[in-house]
Amino acid sequence: MAEPVLRPLSLGEILDRTFSLYRRHFLLFVGITAIPHLLILVLNLWQTVVMKAPMVTTKGPLGVQVHRPTGASGVMSLGLAWGLVAIAVYLFAYLFSQGGTIYAVSELYLGRSTTVGESLRRVWGQLGGLFGVVMLNGLAVMGACIFLIIPGIYVACRLITCVPAALLEDLGARESLERSFFLTKDNAGRAFLIYFLYFVLVYAASLLLMFPLGLALGFSAKDPHMVRILTGVIQVGTFLIGIVVGPFLLIATSVFYYDLRVRKEAFDLQLMMNPSGNIPAATSRIPSLLS
Repeated sequence: MAEPVLRPLSLGEILDRTFSLYRRHFLLFVGITAIPHLLILVLNLWQTVVMKAPMVTTKGPLGVQVHRPTGASGVMSLGLAWGLVAIAVYLFAYLFSQGGTIYAVSELYLGRSTTVGESLRRVWGQLGGLFGVVMLNGLAVMGACIFLIIPGIYVACRLITCVPAALLEDLGARESLERSFFLTKDNAGRAFLIYFLYFVLVYAASLLLMFPLGLALGFSAKDPHMVRILTGVIQVGTFLIGIVVGPFLLIATSVFYYDLRVRKEAFDLQLMMNPSGNIPAATSRIPSLLS
């Protein structure tokens, strides 16, 4: 096992370590992201290929049986049920891929080894707390966006490390957000650049893969069979982009989290005295979000 090398990093070094970790453990991170997101892919493909509006059989003129779509209320009921199932599946996949990736980065960054199964299993007991952190984070960012986009972006940058803090320090939802605000003080600019690079990668990959498929879909608008096939291909492409590009942000966030702890709490020295890595947060008072 490699010994962890922890020291304050520049933004370029954070990104270099992120790409280095991802490159060396590509299958691990893609596997952690792909397994939960396969549920989303199956759901989307099933909706695209199989799901149709429910039909009812009625008697038309001369007693001929006619198949008609159900009324608006039936379609709305089906749409509501489908929407609830989709939300549950999306949340399940999102939480597992987030938590599993962060646990994996932590183990690798501290010089230990892990597997896809071990990383995902560790998330199972943390689902409730992780759900609370993600929801509170989203509400905080949306609340800030009420006061225009820039405050929302600023709050998102200050809360970038709330999920690693919640999982790796076993904090509650509110405490993890306050912890992130403490760690990212004077570092919102670096967090913004991490987000910016991630979205550049997402949009570049989407443009490269989805633009040709979108054109093909537009030219095939009059052929329902081809539209269905191309829609399925687009769903697969979206899945591939998500599992390949998605881990970047989580890896970078985790490396950034450890860098902030090294800078503000001498985490590297604490780790030397306690190689197990079970090091609690600093005991000094953590300011609240409103302080």
